[in-house]
Amino acid sequence: MQRKRFFYIIELQYLGFRFHGWQKQPDVNTLQRMVERTLAYVLGERRFKTLAAGRTDAKVSANQAAFELFVEEEALDVDEFFPLFNKNLPQDIRALSIKETDAKFNIIQHSKRKEYLYLFSFGEKFHPFCAPLMYNHVEVLNIPLMQEAAKLFEGKHDFRSYCHRPNEHTVTEGEIMTSEIIKNNIYTANFFPENSYVLRVKGAGFKRNQIRLMMGVLFDLGTGKITIDFIKDTLDRNKEKITLEHIVPGSGLILNSVEFIEE
Repeated sequence: MQRKRFFYIIELQYLGFRFHGWQKQPDVNTLQRMVERTLAYVLGERRFKTLAAGRTDAKVSANQAAFELFVEEEALDVDEFFPLFNKNLPQDIRALSIKETDAKFNIIQHSKRKEYLYLFSFGEKFHPFCAPLMYNHVEVLNIPLMQEAAKLFEGKHDFRSYCHRPNEHTVTEGEIMTSEIIKNNIYTANFFPENSYVLRVKGAGFKRNQIRLMMGVLFDLGTGKITIDFIKDTLDRNKEKITLEHIVPGSGLILNSVEFIEE
């Protein structure tokens, strides 16, 4: 006899600095490991499974992420479960909401848009408290030129140069709705540098390390190591793939939002 299954979408936010990404791995601390450990404590003997909307890399944070929770046998008492789940999560993870869904919903395949932010500053070394959320580039950066180049990523492109170690099955084409570098007034703190910046990118989906490679090539442009024509060449479908090596640290990257699109 097939067990009855109940489906929930849980939104959460986390500081990723002490975690080795979302996906559970042996011998390291990951977000999935901590979330599932908390679920096991709260749900006791009840069988459950989780499925994330996407996998963040080591040290990457999220202002709004989501995962699907499958619970067998009987429905959750949400009013009882949700505050207890939140109470027992570690302090660098917070659940934002819970919503019941059904078997037709698949959190991976469902259409969605994601917005990522990469926070950075340059010049004088910043306060160490900034390290979990921001990257400091010690060389002076040409911000206006980087702002011009960031707009090149908008639209439909083959992002094969911005996909780390793709295989023959990797789909490298994609579309970016927004790509811009702006002055940072989104995340602030009294220990942040006087001037900081954000690469803001929004799209339906991103390849492995794509935004960190985009930020790396923009840094190379901002310091004069490459020209803007080089970036244009990386997005030209008629040219051979250009292998990019500059992957910036994950600690400056934030998954700012996930928006599920009604189909």
